[in-house]
Amino acid sequence: MKAIVAEWIARTEGDWNVAQREWRARRRPNYDAVCFHAQQCAEKYLKGRLSAGGADPPRIHDQLALLDAVAALEPELSPLREEMALLTVYAVRNRYPGDAATRDEAGRCIAALRRFRRQIRAVFRMDRGKRKRRPR
Repeated sequence: MKAIVAEWIARTEGDWNVAQREWRARRRPNYDAVCFHAQQCAEKYLKGRLSAGGADPPRIHDQLALLDAVAALEPELSPLREEMALLTVYAVRNRYPGDAATRDEAGRCIAALRRFRRQIRAVFRMDRGKRKRRPR
């Protein structure tokens, strides 16, 4: 894997971890952070895939435009437009006072990201060979 792609993936997994941690927080969860980091995770995965294909990813936050560019390389990701449309909103929406994300919005963002992440990780062949852990 190219160094730049590995860096994109490392950053995206950091966003995944923050989104998950805030979503599971029992005290004072930050739903704005859940939505923002879910958006960032998807954006960085898409940019990582463009980098893997030799492209210089554009400095945009529009997941639909990024998905269209990636779909030329990975057509199986095209059906994820609804998820990307939802997440695109949170690139800037909740970054300013006056508009806070709700628990329901955060839940929709996490669900959309999980669907997308499962597919994009398959593209990167990231989950091959992993065994499922048995419950204790």
